[in-house]
Amino acid sequence: MSEIVGEAGGVAGLLAAMLADPEAAWSLGSFGAIAEFVRDPGEAHAPLRDGRLGLATPRGAIALAPGPDLRPFAYETAFSSGWNHAVALCLPEDACAMAGRTVVTELGPDGAAARPEDRAGILFDLGLGLRAVDACVRTGDPETLACLRAGLGRPLFAPGSPVGASLVASSPHRVFLARIGRIEVFTPIPAPGGTSPEGPHTHILPKLLQAGRTHAATTPIPPGFVPCGALHPAHPYKDALGRRIPFRRERHDAFQRLLDAWGEPALVATKRAAEAGGEAPPESGQRRRDLQSARRAAEVQAAFLRGETPAPAPPDEMDEERGHI
Repeated sequence: MSEIVGEAGGVAGLLAAMLADPEAAWSLGSFGAIAEFVRDPGEAHAPLRDGRLGLATPRGAIALAPGPDLRPFAYETAFSSGWNHAVALCLPEDACAMAGRTVVTELGPDGAAARPEDRAGILFDLGLGLRAVDACVRTGDPETLACLRAGLGRPLFAPGSPVGASLVASSPHRVFLARIGRIEVFTPIPAPGGTSPEGPHTHILPKLLQAGRTHAATTPIPPGFVPCGALHPAHPYKDALGRRIPFRRERHDAFQRLLDAWGEPALVATKRAAEAGGEAPPESGQRRRDLQSARRAAEVQAAFLRGETPAPAPPDEMDEERGHI
């Protein structure tokens, strides 16, 4: 695992260190629409040729644009038998907005594609109306182009739109764009009822999109900020697919260093106090829940550190915690 960079290395140093780690995963999107970039340890990969911070593999690509407003917030969310961890990549509320289109829109050739060979492909915004991300597809296939153009000016899920049903069969490149960069996914879209591929993939979940949220209620984003994406360092007791593995202390310690460097101070202090056996004064509302989760993370991690392995969480609890920034 690459050494985690704290404040001394700056945001760009943190991102570069995590890009070098094949066990780290990345996501870009909003609640209900997300693109994920991962790579296998032995998978062929290359830096971007134009000097942008990022990587391309045969299955996908990531290109990052860490401007001065980008703020990483490391956090943990605990549940009855475990916890998740991530680093939310946030922008101030007044600096995160993308186009917010609500109908399928043709944008022209994707001149900013991660790979030069993809820059002639035509980019289409799917019109999901998200605040901090534009969910797009890219294609040069004449049949797919004709289908997308037949749906221009209409919402993706509008009755009679030809676009939604055709995307699974044609599997164009998915391109998620935010102010902090882009993720591109080249793998096929699974058929209805199928499972996502093990590599880069996307999720668009209409029921969650209806909530109009930028992130899950359990994600402790500080007021005034919006998460545009996240990085997901290797987890101590789960593999990249969420399956249980033997607890790996070095992964736990690595994320604790990251939490100390990039976590919200009040939550980190609450967790460290709980680890030392102290109590922090309770607070109300959303903040109270976040503080309780920090204390719960300390408790459940202590069990793992003692060599205990709690039973996996029930499916509904895991669904609440899984994968939505």
